[in-house]
Amino acid sequence: MTMITTTDQLDQAVAALSQSDFVTVDTEFIRETTFWPELCVIQLASPDHTAIVDALAPGLDLAPFFRLMADETIVKVFHAARQDIEIVFHLGNLIPHPVFDTQVAAMVCGFGDAIAYDQLVQRVNGAQIDKSSRFTDWRRRPLSDKQLDYALADVTHLRDIYLHLKAKLEEEGRTDWVLDEMKVLTARETYDMHPDDAWKRLKMRLRKPQELAVLRSVAAWREREARERNVPRGRVLKDDAIYEIAQQQPRDVEAMGRLRTIPKGWERSSIATGLLNAVNIALDLPKEDMPRLPKSVQSPEGAGAAAELLKVLLRLVTEEHGVAAKVVATSDEIDRIAAEGDADDIPALQGWRREVFGEKALQLINGELCLKFENKRIRAVPCTD
Repeated sequence: MTMITTTDQLDQAVAALSQSDFVTVDTEFIRETTFWPELCVIQLASPDHTAIVDALAPGLDLAPFFRLMADETIVKVFHAARQDIEIVFHLGNLIPHPVFDTQVAAMVCGFGDAIAYDQLVQRVNGAQIDKSSRFTDWRRRPLSDKQLDYALADVTHLRDIYLHLKAKLEEEGRTDWVLDEMKVLTARETYDMHPDDAWKRLKMRLRKPQELAVLRSVAAWREREARERNVPRGRVLKDDAIYEIAQQQPRDVEAMGRLRTIPKGWERSSIATGLLNAVNIALDLPKEDMPRLPKSVQSPEGAGAAAELLKVLLRLVTEEHGVAAKVVATSDEIDRIAAEGDADDIPALQGWRREVFGEKALQLINGELCLKFENKRIRAVPCTD
């Protein structure tokens, strides 16, 4: 297998691939030491054509590839698509559309939660993938035939998986279920988070508006630094350090140097100057401009027990419908249903999820549906007085 290394070769390959109504896509990249993934290899396949693109080839213009990703007459098929789409978005400033994620489709078709690609290949067509090249450094050249065969297998087997899952979804009337999931994957905001929203990634119990103000300001500063320097967030400042800074709120070098999570001497570096500036900007906000702490919702008495019953119900309905529990309702959603009931913004109470699980969940917490243990099995049955 020869890699595509010129723009003309890529243009010809894309022209051939574009004759199909779908194309399978995968990428190989390195991200251990960078904020943005470093794209190394692109694999593409249609029913009649395959291509491996050397994304690091000197002078190669990826414009034909991005044109293929933007072609709305062709379905782009991925397995676990998020990171691949992030790469396309970052380098091409576009979101592929339409998209079909076989990992999501497999969950809807009852293959379990977030099934791995090699396991799905084995279950659908019985093939075994040689994973010995899994930890290849995809930046190194030349790549061996074995490594190229491994990379290509990520899209050739994907063709059969796509056709199998597509037929199964149509047979069971669940195509719309997957299309609903694809809306999140193809939403620009999924990949274009504003630095000012970076604090939402962090999990910290906050007691004062000042703590939240510092957390938000420092998280935004770190996000911008990581992007501009193209290094992982943790290389700029670890999460634990952000938490301590939000609590201790150091205004100067001496106070910064006393923090447990800051390496000795780091507080006098040039980057620490920007961090201290972020802290002081937050602390100098007028009182009326300080962010408000999120309201803590006190769960009603019995909500914990109700959540446990809802988990049992979730298992019952997902087994009945042959769909993975993870794609129907998360643990957080179950806790919210137990505490809040029919809230508008709970995904498990919307669309097809409400039909499969949500309505029964509300009936259970409202005392209209009961769980019955009978003949060594648990069943959900209407309650009777």
